[in-house]
Amino acid sequence: MFEALSALTLARMQFAFTVSFHFIFPSFSIGLASYLLVLEALWIRTGRDVYLQLFKYWLKIFAITFGMGVVSGIVMAYQFGSNWAVFSDKAGPVIGPLMAYEVLTAFFLEAGFLGVMLFGLERVGPKLHVLATGMVALGTAVSTFWIIAVNSWMQTPRGYGINDKGQFVPNDWLAIIFNPSMPYRLVHVLLAAFLTTALVVGGAGAWHLLRDRAARRQPSEGTRIMFSMAMWMAALVAPLQILAGHSHGENTLAHQPAKIAAMEGHYTSYPNGRAPLILFGLPDDAGQVTRYKVEVPEIGSLVLGGTVEAPIKGLDAFPAELRPKALIPFWSFRIMVGIGVLMLAMGAWSLWARLRGTLFDSPWLHRLALLMGPSGFVAVIAGWVTTEVGRQPYTVYGLLQTAQSASPLAAPAVAASLVAFIIVYFAVFGMGTWFILKLMGHEPHPGEQGPQRGDVTRTAGITPAPQVDPQAIPAE
Repeated sequence: MFEALSALTLARMQFAFTVSFHFIFPSFSIGLASYLLVLEALWIRTGRDVYLQLFKYWLKIFAITFGMGVVSGIVMAYQFGSNWAVFSDKAGPVIGPLMAYEVLTAFFLEAGFLGVMLFGLERVGPKLHVLATGMVALGTAVSTFWIIAVNSWMQTPRGYGINDKGQFVPNDWLAIIFNPSMPYRLVHVLLAAFLTTALVVGGAGAWHLLRDRAARRQPSEGTRIMFSMAMWMAALVAPLQILAGHSHGENTLAHQPAKIAAMEGHYTSYPNGRAPLILFGLPDDAGQVTRYKVEVPEIGSLVLGGTVEAPIKGLDAFPAELRPKALIPFWSFRIMVGIGVLMLAMGAWSLWARLRGTLFDSPWLHRLALLMGPSGFVAVIAGWVTTEVGRQPYTVYGLLQTAQSASPLAAPAVAASLVAFIIVYFAVFGMGTWFILKLMGHEPHPGEQGPQRGDVTRTAGITPAPQVDPQAIPAE
């Protein structure tokens, strides 16, 4: 199957496969940790056990997701040394410390409080437990910060020097960390994680609403709450994500115009502006033309540059050997944007249903929410494909090419490890995903209780009402 492929191509395929699998899990656990924090805070604030039921329901799913994310992340680090040894040598003085900071801050923070979060509610009390949940949620965000700093430096490198060994060395850590694309990427990824979680929670809620409707029974309070909260998140965050994505695109145009040209399918430059917006088409890298185009005249310059006279560079503005291939980023970008539009539409629909009082009685909305359940993962992977393929032919943009970054391995060796990864990943993570779906198939159990109300109020510094022994009441 892999006979005609080079070792470099196989190494790229292996990295793409493992990183796609890996980011499925953090993109869910980042948002789910914050959702758990909100649920526990609502339980402590209101004393309503339904929030505790939802917390315990999603806590089990978070534990499995978090574990699979850690395991798949270890494999990612292993590949830097096996398949990309030259890149590790050249960029290690910059990349290595950033990865170490992620471990020393985020991973230690998560690991230190995860056990308390999973098993300590009845042992430490609600106040300390919600602190532990908050620290885990903070840890996921800090981890995202460092990983995005690493990737963003590879996209828009700043603050480095080059020593006599040809290695990138740090000159200014603040410039390295807060490089020009980092803030835009960080916001975009965090919002994507929150939306991904909201869509999964909404899909699970929609599944139970549809099943209850088919069985002619009233949905549980927990089902209604988690569906309502998910729809609020979709309605509020989807517009913000579209704005953040547009700002990210403007930043990419400023620093990586070749990537934007590939994403937009522009093989020809428009020095006088009035570039069209190509909605659909089939980029032909060999012929350097987008065939079968469906386009809107002049809108491309307006969207990218702010005016119809804004000049837009096409791929012809760059040397042939330094142009990214347009076909993959062109379509992956449209998949991501298309899903974003569907998120926006679903959020608007849920607001309309909420205003009419039919949020829990709109089966077509529930069917859409169920269908959209996994779409956040698809959008996240499509976004990363756009980012990474559009950066080619570089690993460190403009400085170190991918062909110069790979280890000197034979193609059969890389092919064998790729096949092994495919088999093991689908077996292990496939089982984990199946188990998560099985857990989602059950409604939050109404009998799950935590510390009694008196315990919660006592921990919060509130004196509970005195309990009266019925046997102590004298008979009349």
